[in-house]
Amino acid sequence: MAINNSSIRDVAGKLIRFCVVGGSGVFVDMAVLFLLADPTTLAWPILVGKALAAEIAMVNNFVWNEVWTFRDRSGLARSMRDRLMRLLRFNLICSGGIVIAVVTLKTLVSTLAFNLYLANLAAIATATAWNFGMNYAFNWRKGER
Repeated sequence: MAINNSSIRDVAGKLIRFCVVGGSGVFVDMAVLFLLADPTTLAWPILVGKALAAEIAMVNNFVWNEVWTFRDRSGLARSMRDRLMRLLRFNLICSGGIVIAVVTLKTLVSTLAFNLYLANLAAIATATAWNFGMNYAFNWRKGER
């Protein structure tokens, strides 16, 4: 694929939308993490709370990426089965991001004594590049049928 201004604008626009969607996922993630892992609420183990919070945020993000970020490509999925397959791929790709986020969170909180919520923001940021790059290349690629 030749790199031109149009393709750069396309990638940049999708990256910006992907990050906006990710921002909504941060709120979902933080709220669920608070509910599950905060000592004043359910006080579940941090790793369990983070994994579940990330999964719930991931489903939120898939829906918004499907209908907004990659709407020009998501229409290629003609059936519910096609969309479910894309959701499964998205989940698989972003599971790598969850692993990155969980390891980052655990390291920052347990080893470096960071605040749980600042560490969580850092964990989310480290996973964003992975998630966008892999989804752009393998999940919402042009010409997919």
